[in-house]
Amino acid sequence: MEKKCLDCGDNLRGRTDKKFCSDQCRNNYNNRLNRDSNNFVRNVHGLLRKNRRILSDLYSEGKVKVHKDALFALGYNFSFFTHLIETSDGKTFHYCFEYGYCEAENDFLELKQNSKYIEYQ
Repeated sequence: MEKKCLDCGDNLRGRTDKKFCSDQCRNNYNNRLNRDSNNFVRNVHGLLRKNRRILSDLYSEGKVKVHKDALFALGYNFSFFTHLIETSDGKTFHYCFEYGYCEAENDFLELKQNSKYIEYQ
């Protein structure tokens, strides 16, 4: 009984435990298997990068406080952030990599850059 390549279906020659006829077929097969999980990670990473870019742009313009609606208008997604830091005075900052915000009065947000991450750049 001839074994067939799991990707293209060609007959296999060589080792008895061989599953693919070439490296290309092996890569195609495994990429197809992992496509859904890779797409999810790629999409989440894209959202995190977009959020970081928005915060970075606002912070580099010298803005320390912005209205929540301004972030919405720029496409910021508040569901995606990398970590939370609670300060000693009880404020909770939502960070997207090294840039973060905490809620202030009247739907304003206080922006902050965490200097701990600057040394890695």
